[in-house]
Amino acid sequence: MLLRRFYEDKLAQASYMIGCQATGVALVVDPHRDSEVYLRAAAEEGLAITHVSETHIHADYLSGARQLARRLDATLLLSGEGGREWQYAFIGEEHTQAVNDGDEIAVGNVGIEILHTPGHTPEHISFMITDRAASSEPLGVLTGDFIFVGDVGRPDLLEKAAGVPDSMVASACSLFESISRFRHFPEHLQIWPGHGAGSACGKALGSVPSSTLGYEKLANWAFQCETEEEFVSRVLEGQPESPTYFEKMKQMNRDGPPILDGLPVFERLEQRALHDVLLSDGAVVVDIRQASAFRAGHLPGTISIPLSKDFPTWCGWLLPYDRPIYLVAENCDATNEAARDLALVGIDNLEGFFDVKALEWWSAECGNLKKTTSISWDEAERAVVEEKASVVDVRGLSEWNEGSVPGVKHIHLGYLGTTGLSGLPHGCPLLLYCRSGYRSGIGTSILEAAGFNDVRNIDGGILDRMKRGLPIEQGVSPDRE
Repeated sequence: MLLRRFYEDKLAQASYMIGCQATGVALVVDPHRDSEVYLRAAAEEGLAITHVSETHIHADYLSGARQLARRLDATLLLSGEGGREWQYAFIGEEHTQAVNDGDEIAVGNVGIEILHTPGHTPEHISFMITDRAASSEPLGVLTGDFIFVGDVGRPDLLEKAAGVPDSMVASACSLFESISRFRHFPEHLQIWPGHGAGSACGKALGSVPSSTLGYEKLANWAFQCETEEEFVSRVLEGQPESPTYFEKMKQMNRDGPPILDGLPVFERLEQRALHDVLLSDGAVVVDIRQASAFRAGHLPGTISIPLSKDFPTWCGWLLPYDRPIYLVAENCDATNEAARDLALVGIDNLEGFFDVKALEWWSAECGNLKKTTSISWDEAERAVVEEKASVVDVRGLSEWNEGSVPGVKHIHLGYLGTTGLSGLPHGCPLLLYCRSGYRSGIGTSILEAAGFNDVRNIDGGILDRMKRGLPIEQGVSPDRE
């Protein structure tokens, strides 16, 4: 038996290839849309991918399972569990097979038992793996978004992301039942989860790539809960904000993710096209250069989302799926990396990119580039007193609860471009801060693009404030949005 793990760091997402080297066949579970990753791995191992599957209808990225199965003419295994309310719309397509609890699939000499493990989602399944060439006892379980290292999948997304009302408590109860079932399984079982630290599919995921069921029984908080009531209370408490794009991902993954023939590759656009793009109705221009470059000079009306580890997540939060998107980038390599990141979260409406020479052309032909105003905490406090400035914290709720600046407004960065705009005052300076200045820099660009004239980024964020020993209060303010 061969097990190969693929980890997409920017999504904190794991997918797996289970292969039988004796017979030369393999199953891929939870693939993303960059199919070449799996094709290369299979070729390296001398395997043919005959089956493709996924643990559930994902919310945090666009599934590549349907795409990979079509490309290889492989059998696509999809959960038939969960009831009519939440089923795959394309489960009747050719070479697609529904699987249910207790079903067994053979991949050469490797046995795979389907386990229905609802709670994170109603249809969620896990894969019990047995290397029959070595033993009749199971080796481990691909747990998807059910059991993580140190945590379990959040049961509130069906309500928050998919819009199923009053479902989170019932989902939490189902999750407790699924965990209770695993209490009776052998402790030697390897646990191979679908996410690691940084994923929004849980609240305290560990960074270790795998674990054992025995260790999770000792160390995972969820296995310490003796009653359903205790578990439901703890699992629903303190879950992070649900990214707005999760709803879109759920819908697309349920109805049938679009098929890509290959990842998009874009050519640099002519500089003169920049004027028409910036004036066009509905176009969104995203500057993916480093924050320092954007601060020093950028095109008016553009949004700054630096190409970093969090790039696809913030693009999912902040960018539309139904309007043309253009990038400003240092070079083609950066653009191709960004295009791949966007494809992973289903943003396929990218039209092209401009390089830094386009900024030089704009400065020469159309006017000065805009600069971001950065200020210190001393300057911020003076602006509050002398200019009646309003301070906005754009961090997450859990960060806010750990400590915030007294008397400020709280609006999570992800909501700043939508519902958050209505809660902001006009006619006074807006001063934004986050943990270090990265997210508030993005937020500053969003507000400027939305027409706010005087927006300033507080350099260093709350970390710098703590270092200076300035006042910080605990708890949730009634002014929080």
